[in-house]
Amino acid sequence: MNIEKDLQKDGIIVTEQVDTDTILTITKNIAKKIVKTFPNFNLNEDEIFSKLFTLNMYKATMPEGMAEANYCYKNSSIYFNSHIPNEDLEEFAIHECLHFLQEVKGKKNKIKKMGLSKYYKFKTVGTGINEAAVQYISAKIIGIKPDFEKYYNINIYTPSPSYYPVICALLNELIYFVGEDILFKSTFFSTDEFQKSIIKQTSKKVYDAILYAFDDILNYEEQIIILKNKLSNANQTQKLQTEIEKYRENINITFMQTQNLIIQEFFDSEYNNITNLEQLDTLRKKIVHFKPFLGLTENYSFFENYYLEIMNKLEHKSNILENGGTETALQTKHSPFMDLLHKIVDVLFYKDSY
Repeated sequence: MNIEKDLQKDGIIVTEQVDTDTILTITKNIAKKIVKTFPNFNLNEDEIFSKLFTLNMYKATMPEGMAEANYCYKNSSIYFNSHIPNEDLEEFAIHECLHFLQEVKGKKNKIKKMGLSKYYKFKTVGTGINEAAVQYISAKIIGIKPDFEKYYNINIYTPSPSYYPVICALLNELIYFVGEDILFKSTFFSTDEFQKSIIKQTSKKVYDAILYAFDDILNYEEQIIILKNKLSNANQTQKLQTEIEKYRENINITFMQTQNLIIQEFFDSEYNNITNLEQLDTLRKKIVHFKPFLGLTENYSFFENYYLEIMNKLEHKSNILENGGTETALQTKHSPFMDLLHKIVDVLFYKDSY
């Protein structure tokens, strides 16, 4: 197994090894921060540190656009971009250390699972959602604040404004329905709770569609990096720019389609499980509070239309529950209630669109 050749294929050329004292400081601090950030899981700081300290760390030259740090599971090593000073390595190491902690290996050091991703004989599934989950956790550990950003013509609210911002914004929507603790447990310990929770609330088909969408977006972004590094060839500039724009558009479309799927499937599931007025009122509030998580593009109307539709259905179901299960006439779009709701939606969801 020639790791050096594999790295060079990706444009990573090792320049030096990080000294032991620096590795000691980095791993000790990261172990402490992980435990402090997630106190609900009774993590053992000494155990985490002991494992992390077995990591090898190197500095290397890397292609422009590549992540500033990369973890290689084949030799349990982290490679940092050579321009990063030693005092800043810790921040970039957190994401890669989490990858090391979450990996599950089988015979002959073959990796079987890494957090939310699974490694099969001929393919790996779930890399995108696992990268988003690890970055979400890394941002929490570092103390990065969520923010509004614009990428690929999508206005998003993302927990990680600088690294994997688009897939982290989509993950944020899933966390809204599933919960942060389940995400952390499945990501850190490589369990299936996060997957099972999504399937329970929607279906296996929906989970798979979401999983592949995350992988697609990650792949599109990687292709953009590769193409941008080829732009130095002036003869191909226009062709490469066209290809880049195609991938940018693919990311935009995939994000919006996945967001719409999440909205419809999760809220429909909660609606179908309503048995009392308290649950109904909870769902009403939950739909309203989802607004800040929305990714918005010009002329986006899916959520507004869905909101009006489900509020109409909730009004009808409320009448049924209040009448002891007796059917009443479904509110029409031209009822006074719905006319008022249209006006409220215009103000509530689109007056302050960012």
